Amino acid sequence: MDRLKMVSIRMLMSVLFIAALTSTFQFITGVEAKSIAASIYEKVKGDISYSIKNHTLYAVVQSVKADSEIALGKTEPNLEKQFDWSKYPVKKVVATGYTAGYESTGKNPDHPEFGITYSGVKVKRDLYSTVAADLSVFPIGTILFIPEYGFGVVADKGGAIKGNRVDLYYETVDDVYTHWGKKELDVYVVEMGDGSLTEHDLMSLNEDVSMQVFRQQYVNPERK
Repeated sequence: MDRLKMVSIRMLMSVLFIAALTSTFQFITGVEAKSIAASIYEKVKGDISYSIKNHTLYAVVQSVKADSEIALGKTEPNLEKQFDWSKYPVKKVVATGYTAGYESTGKNPDHPEFGITYSGVKVKRDLYSTVAADLSVFPIGTILFIPEYGFGVVADKGGAIKGNRVDLYYETVDDVYTHWGKKELDVYVVEMGDGSLTEHDLMSLNEDVSMQVFRQQYVNPERK
């Protein structure tokens, strides 16, 4: 594991160095960094497999490619377009929204377990947000990609969440109704959980350096 981490770090540093060179090259010659990053991507994409949870070259190249396009004002970061989600198992679910408030959990802010999920982690709306599911379908720690919502990490369960249903965390009731409501859609199973999830696990996912270019899409987007 340590060797894999070291190799991944070296790959990351190499790609970041290339990105720095392309920026300098663009400044001097006027050639778009987007074109160079895209060329690197095309050369390596056929031979690389990757995991969302690891700092592997594919994810880093995708991030650099997206960074170049964003910096040039060509596009906005968008996870749905940057990855080939068809490679992951699909599950059709009914997705609803919930909050940490009394209307969803029966708890008020002064309750000692307010905002604490069944797994023990605090609710969070981020690049990787906490979601509730039927644990016999999606165990604690399962990572889903939910179109129009982002990554959801199963951290909670609910009395009404049975079968192929998921409950997506939002910070306020207004956010639930304005930005989600209730939808039937396909979600992608990035990784099945092993029944455990810690604050450190969730923090590591949200602070994955190779995914930060996409984070602004999901960190409090309802407040923008």
